[in-house]
Parts: sequence; structure tokens; C-alpha cells
Amino acid sequence: MSSVNNHHPKTFLVTGAAGFIGFHVSKTLLEQGHHVIGLDNINDYYDINLKLARLEQLGIDKTEAVQELNYTTSTTFGNRMVFVKMNLEDREALPKLFENYKIDSVCNLAAQAGVRYSLENPEAYADSNLTGFLNILECCRNYKVSKLVYASSSSVYGNSDAVPFDETANVDHPVSLYAATKKANELMAHAYSHLYGFETIGLRFFTVYGPWGRPDMAMFLFTEAIINNQPVKVFNNGDLSRDFTYIDDIVNGVIATLLETPDKKSLYKLYNIGNSKPVQLLEYIEAIEKALDKKAIKQMMPMQPGDVKQTYANVARLKNDFNYQPKTEVTKGIEAFVKWYKEFYGN
Repeated sequence: MSSVNNHHPKTFLVTGAAGFIGFHVSKTLLEQGHHVIGLDNINDYYDINLKLARLEQLGIDKTEAVQELNYTTSTTFGNRMVFVKMNLEDREALPKLFENYKIDSVCNLAAQAGVRYSLENPEAYADSNLTGFLNILECCRNYKVSKLVYASSSSVYGNSDAVPFDETANVDHPVSLYAATKKANELMAHAYSHLYGFETIGLRFFTVYGPWGRPDMAMFLFTEAIINNQPVKVFNNGDLSRDFTYIDDIVNGVIATLLETPDKKSLYKLYNIGNSKPVQLLEYIEAIEKALDKKAIKQMMPMQPGDVKQTYANVARLKNDFNYQPKTEVTKGIEAFVKWYKEFYGN
């Protein structure tokens, strides 16, 4: 394991910087003294005020955040990040960004998120997750970026019964378009690493939760429903389990892959990044009830199309190469989220 040298600040492009994981990764890189170019299109898939509030935490003014990039602006960083409002699939604007800045590594977390939404709006997934990802790969190739770390997803495993999920498993049977686009990203990255000799690291995220989280995720939906005396929708009658992973543990893993190079030199890498401790859905709801000191009104629902019954990450590969150690117990993570939620929404 090579040691991280923080004496020389690097310049990172973080796409999806107004998103949940992108915001936390950007914040940590800035705290470590690195330069961050944050890119996001601030789409309205969920409340843009939450995205703008995250950017404010990073020192980006709301009025600045909603303006399209002006390339005549200064390329100096000062003490904060530079923010760019842009679609990933913009084939003219993205290369200009790479021309303007000497980018050391790219952390591509921008994607159209959500399994269920891919049933309603499949085109959004093709634009961002396929065309947008190809655009990123092309810019990394043309502007000699040495490393691309990108978000894949545990959804690529589909309804596999072979747990814990292992990176060597066959993932040719996605059950949602979202999962199919993430599998496609892994294949595209493999081709570019092979052809053009730059390093790509795909991270298969397992149900990330925590403060500043996404409103379409279970943690947020359940908390909101319980506080507002609304029914909590319990899919598959509660017979689901998820490898819920706290945001701080995720960020530590992402940053390690960005800053370190493991001894075994292979240009194309894939890793599960999870907690490796699956939790039953009803236990998760119980922990939220306890943190809120309030009972949920449960509405039992059938299995949703595109959903999977269980997720469970084998993280041995990431532990071995990057010393990844998830530490946060789910009860502690839920308490931290509930505290943030109440402060942010004034409940």
C-alpha cells in the first residue's frame, strides 16, 4: 500500500458534485487541501433546493450555481472549489472544461439515479449514464487524465441468490435499465483502459445513506413519512434486506481509490463498496422509529418492478487493495441522519 502524499494538492473533477455522494466527496477533498472542480446539471429529479443547499456548504453561492458556465471566468481556485453547471453529455462544453484546467483525476458520480424512475423516463438514463459517460471517457483519453473513478451500482447483481455478492460473479442479468446502464459503464471503462492505457476504477455502491441524503431513498422516505404521520410503504411485505452503508464509510473508500495506487498494477479495477452487514427492512424501520421516538404506520406492499430482494457486499477486494474499513453501525448512522433531517427541515 502506497502512502497518500497530501503535500501536493491535486485537481479533481467531481461530477455530480451537488448530489449526495458527490457533495460529501468534494467536501472531504477540499478539507484535505485539494482543488475541486464540481460539475452538476442540478436537474429536478428531486428538490433542487437540497442540491443548492449542499453547494452552499461547499462555498458556492446559489445564484452562481444555477448559471451556465462562463468560460471567460478565472481558472484560479482561491480557497474553494470551482463549480460548473453542465450536462455530462454536452460534447462541446465538457472538452473545454478539460482544456481550461489540468485535471489530475476524475471522480464521476453524476448519473441519472434511481431504479424505479428508469421505468418512467428511460431516455434520461441513456443521456446521462451512457452518452455522458462516453463523453467523460473521451475527455480522459484526449486530455491524458491518469485515473477515472466512477460510480457503478450493486444493482448490477440483479436478483442473485449467491450472497455475499462478489465482483467475480456473472452480472449479465440486470432487472432494471438503471442496472443495465451501470453494467455498460463497466464494459466501456474496460475498453478504454485496454485501448488508451489510463486507470479506471468502478465502485459498486451498496445503498448509501446519511446526512444530506437523497429524498428518493428509503432512509429519507421513511423518516419523512413517520414524522408527518404518513404510511410507510413496506415493499415485498418487508421481506427485503439491504447492505445499508453510511456515507462517511463510502467517502473514505472513494477518496482512497482517488489518492492511492495499490501495489498490484492493473489498469481496470472493479470493487464492491458496502457495509457487508445486510439489515432486514423491518429492522431498519424499527431503528428509525427508535431514533424518532415515534411508531411508523406500515403499509405492506408487493414487490416493485426492477427491485431486488437482497443486497450484500463482499468487500474483501477493496479492503485488500485500499484498506477499506466500514465502521459505522446502522443505528448510529440512522441517528446521525435523523439529527440532520430535523435540523435541516426544522422538525
